[in-house]
Amino acid sequence: MLAGSQQGLMLVRLVFALLAICAQNSEARVTVDQNGVKSMVYLSPKITQHPGSVSNKYYYDVEFPKGHIGLKSFNAEVVDEAGNPVSLQETYLHHWVAVRYYQRIGIKDPNYNNGGKLGFHQSDVIIAGNSGVCNNGLTQFFGLGSETRKTSTYVPDPYGIEVGNPLEVPAGYEEKWLVNIHAIDTRGTVDAKGCTECRCHLYNVTEDEYGRPLKPDYEGGLYCCYDGTQCEVKNGLESIKRNLYLKYTVKWVDWSDSIVPVKIFIFDVTDTWQNTGIHDCLIEYNIEQSTTGVTNNDFTSTRRSNAGFPSSGDVVYGVAHLHSGGIGSALYGEDGRVICSSQSIYGQGNGVGDEAGYIVGMSTCYPKPGSVKISKGEVLTLEANYSSEKSHIGVMGLFYILVAEPSLKMNDPIQTQQQSVVPIFFWGIALFGLAISAAIVVSYRRNKQTEEGYQSIAS
Repeated sequence: MLAGSQQGLMLVRLVFALLAICAQNSEARVTVDQNGVKSMVYLSPKITQHPGSVSNKYYYDVEFPKGHIGLKSFNAEVVDEAGNPVSLQETYLHHWVAVRYYQRIGIKDPNYNNGGKLGFHQSDVIIAGNSGVCNNGLTQFFGLGSETRKTSTYVPDPYGIEVGNPLEVPAGYEEKWLVNIHAIDTRGTVDAKGCTECRCHLYNVTEDEYGRPLKPDYEGGLYCCYDGTQCEVKNGLESIKRNLYLKYTVKWVDWSDSIVPVKIFIFDVTDTWQNTGIHDCLIEYNIEQSTTGVTNNDFTSTRRSNAGFPSSGDVVYGVAHLHSGGIGSALYGEDGRVICSSQSIYGQGNGVGDEAGYIVGMSTCYPKPGSVKISKGEVLTLEANYSSEKSHIGVMGLFYILVAEPSLKMNDPIQTQQQSVVPIFFWGIALFGLAISAAIVVSYRRNKQTEEGYQSIAS
């Protein structure tokens, strides 16, 4: 009996020791650099694929840094079970997006691998999207595609994307994050590039994921390569399944008054605002093959859209998102000045991150602070250029910018006047004696602390 008890005690101790080691390893995964920037590597839920298969799921409540923080970057790539990066020539990363949302406390979570169907009652979830400008579909904070490995997402100092502020979370809710990962397995397919462009005939679909008939002129795009669809593969191909993950690295700093907050704005070259007055972003469009390119040696297809900017401030970062065939994109101010130009970087070989024929990166803009300004109501022009030497189906022309809005304190004439009057006031008080001055200072500080305790948060 004693020997059994001792064995049981040793087993309990071993379990607790293992738990302690696991906890230490988890903590050890958080690294901190000399500037106080923290970094953590996460894996998405498992993505199971076989040749020609499509996975386009929404994964809710994914791992993410906790607390009131300033996001500095979000980088991602597809890896296998051994952690090895996966080539775009085998699994094409159509896109991934990271979305912040608020979930009502106490409700039962849905099946997170449900193919994109929300699974919540509408009132139980509030999408905490970016600052615009599209009214539908583009709510992400971060998001890229095949270009993810060689595209910088770093937010320069002293800026940061503020998240986790408890004062911004609606009462009865908690802040969470979801990722949407759209991956297409092109191993053994009859037309890999056609599969990545989601050409409908290769998927043999006539209805969208909700069973609605596709329009007769819809050649391809997101409606044909939804979760669970199958692109055509070569006859006799052995269907070998494998498990993949989205490996994502988040960098952040603890929030402080020294951080300048930035807002995220996403523009879409299919935006209908200039014609309808509503930012109805269609997200995808087609590029027709040029019939005159050989004659004039010009195979560039250009599309433009306009959008009124809802805010004002300094641009601190910019980047475009394009699909294969994309040349580059630029955002222009109302006076024609270039706010940011972002060019496609194509692979040249067969190595991971250098896949020939695929966009493996996009150039980014980091303007000198204060050098690129946008005014409220200014009409911006987005231009996206694609090669029209061949046709391209279901392409995108998105543009991300980060904007630091002017400080409310610097633009408040009442507060500016108070700042100039207060020193004179205290100078006059000092003439009546140090004791009276000290009493006034104490009273002022107490009142100031009370006011700051109820200071509103700018939306």
